[in-house]
Amino acid sequence: MTKKQKKMLKKILTAAAIFAAACLISFLLPDFPFKRWVSLVLFLAAYVTAGGDVIRKAMLGIRNGQVFDENFLMSIATIGAFYVGEYPEGVLVMLLYQIGELFQTYAVGKSRKSIASLMQIRPDSANLLKDGIVTEVSPETVAVGDFILVKPGEKIPLDGRITEGTSSLDTAALTGEALPQEVSTGDSAISGCINLRGTLTIQVTRAFGESTVSRILDMVEHASAKKAKTENFISRFARFYTPVVVLLAVLLAFLPPLLLKESFSGWIYRALNFLVVSCPCALVISIPLGFFGGIGGAAKQGILMKGSNYLEALSKTDTFVFDKTGTLTRGNFKVTKISPVGISKDDLLKFTALAESQSSHPIAVSIVEAYQTSRQKHSDAAGILPVSDVEELAGFGVCAVVEGKEILAGNMRLMRDRQVTGTNSSLEETSGTTICVAIDGTFAGTICVEDELKPDTIPAIQKLKQCGIKKLVMLTGDKKATGEAIAEAIGLNEVHTDLLPADKVTHVEELLNQQSAGHTLAYVGDGINDAPVLARADIGIAMGGLGSDAAIEAADIVIMTDEPGKLPAAIRIAKRTMSIVRQNIVFALGVKVLVLIFSALGYSSMWWAIFADVGVCMIAILNSMRALR
Repeated sequence: MTKKQKKMLKKILTAAAIFAAACLISFLLPDFPFKRWVSLVLFLAAYVTAGGDVIRKAMLGIRNGQVFDENFLMSIATIGAFYVGEYPEGVLVMLLYQIGELFQTYAVGKSRKSIASLMQIRPDSANLLKDGIVTEVSPETVAVGDFILVKPGEKIPLDGRITEGTSSLDTAALTGEALPQEVSTGDSAISGCINLRGTLTIQVTRAFGESTVSRILDMVEHASAKKAKTENFISRFARFYTPVVVLLAVLLAFLPPLLLKESFSGWIYRALNFLVVSCPCALVISIPLGFFGGIGGAAKQGILMKGSNYLEALSKTDTFVFDKTGTLTRGNFKVTKISPVGISKDDLLKFTALAESQSSHPIAVSIVEAYQTSRQKHSDAAGILPVSDVEELAGFGVCAVVEGKEILAGNMRLMRDRQVTGTNSSLEETSGTTICVAIDGTFAGTICVEDELKPDTIPAIQKLKQCGIKKLVMLTGDKKATGEAIAEAIGLNEVHTDLLPADKVTHVEELLNQQSAGHTLAYVGDGINDAPVLARADIGIAMGGLGSDAAIEAADIVIMTDEPGKLPAAIRIAKRTMSIVRQNIVFALGVKVLVLIFSALGYSSMWWAIFADVGVCMIAILNSMRALR
C-alpha cells in the first residue's frame, strides 16, 4: 500500500469511528445529556474528516471555472442532506465515496504495475571495457562500437552483439517469455534483458537513445496519451451530462413544490438523491481503467500497444495483410542450389557473394555465409578481392564492380532492365527465391535460396481465422511460384508477388478502398521497406524483437517476440477489453437511469443513491480489472 493510500485509509477509519460514536449516541442512548448537539457535532466532525478534501477540491474547481465535477456534486448533495436533517446519510455518502476513491487508487495502482514493471528494465549504468579496464558509466555515454561487460545478474544496458562468453538471458520483461534464452558468441543481445549466468562481452550496435529498451520506455510512457474513441466520448459525455443533471436537480427541488404547493424539504431530498446518483464517476474511472488494464495485460505478453485507440481499432480488425520475410518466415535463408551458365559454381558464388558483401539483406547474408563456408571447406586462404562502386537497387538487387567486372545480382526484372543477354525466362518458375547473376552484361547463372516458416506461423493463421479474421493477404517481393507455395501452405486467402516497396502501399490502399465502413485493416511487417505500409494501414503491427527501427517507429503495435502467434492473443485481449468497457457503460448507465427515475418520483432513498453511485463505481472498477488477466 502506498503512502497516499495509507493516509486515505487512516482518514476513512477515523471518520468511521466518529460516525459510529455519533450513531451510538443518536440512536442507542436516548438519555445521553445534550444528545442532539453532541451527535450533531460528531456527525459534522465525521463529515469534515471524511469529506474535507472533497469540499476543498469543489471550491478550487469553482474558483478555476471547472464547476461541474464529481467533487461539486458530492459536496452539494451531502451539504443538502445536512440542511434537511439527514445527518447520518450525509456522512455516509461522503464516507462511502472516499472508500470508493481508495478502492479506485488501489485498482489503478494494480493496473499500472503491469506496465510499470516494464519501466524497471531501464539500466542504471554500463560497464565500459576499454584497454582492458572496466569503468562504470552512464549508458547514454557509450558509443556504437564500444565494448561493454555484463556480469551475472545485471541488465544488458545497450543493444549489441556478443563477442565473448555464453549465458542465459531472462527476457520476460520484454517478451513475456518465461523460459531463458541461451546465447553465445556471435548472437545478438537486446537491452533490457537480465544476464543470468556467465560474464558477457558485448560490442554495442546501437546508441542508448535508439536501443530497444529506450524505444519500449518511450512507447509505454506515451501509451496513455492516445485515447480510444470510447474514452473521448465518455469525457465529452461527462462534460455535458453533469451540468444538465445539476439543472434538473434544481428544477426538481423547487419547481414541483411551487406548482403543487407542497413542502420543499421532501422535494429537496429527492433532488439530493438525484445529484448523488448522477455522479458519472463509474464511467469516468472504469472506462480508462479498462483500457489501461488491456494495455497492461498485453504488455505482460510482449505485445506493446502505443495507445488505447489502437487497442479499440484492433478489436474491429477483419483483414490482415502480411509481409513474408521476417514476419511469417524466419528470414534465415540458406543457399540450396547454384546453377552456373558458362562459369564454375565456385566462381559464380564468389562473384555474387562479393557483390552482396556490403548488404545487410538476409538473402545477401546467406550468400556471403555460403561463400565463406565454401572457402573453409576448400581451405581457400585467398585475400579479400577488391569490391567497388556498390549500388543497392531497392526492390531489384545490387550492382558492384569485382575484379574489374560489373556484377549484377538480383531478380529477373533487374536482368531485363539492364538488358542482360542469355537469360532464360523459365527460371521464374522455379521454387524458392532465385538470385539471377550477370557478369559484364552477360547472364552467368542463378543462386537459389530458401527461407523456412516460423514454427508458429500456421497455428497463428488458423487462430486468426477462429478470431473472426475474414481476409488474410500476403504481399511479397518474391516471385509468383514462391509466394503462392507459401500462401497455400499456411492457408492465406490472397497473395500478391513480385512487388516493390511502393507496390505494397498501392495494394494496401486498394484493399482499404474495397473496405466498407466499420471494417479495419492491419498490416504486419518488420523491415525498413515496410515502414510506409505500416503507416498507411489502419493498424500497423511491427515484429519488434528483430525488426528495423523504421518499422517499429511507424507501427501502432509492436510484437516484441517476433512471433506471429502473438497476433491472435492481441486480438483476444482487444476484444475482451472492449467487451468489458461496453459492459461497464451499459451497467452504469442502466442502473443510474433507473435510480434517477425512482429518485425523481420519490421511490428511492439516499441508500439507493449511494449504491447507484459508489456501488456501481466499485463494481465497474472490479470488472475493469479483469482486463489485466
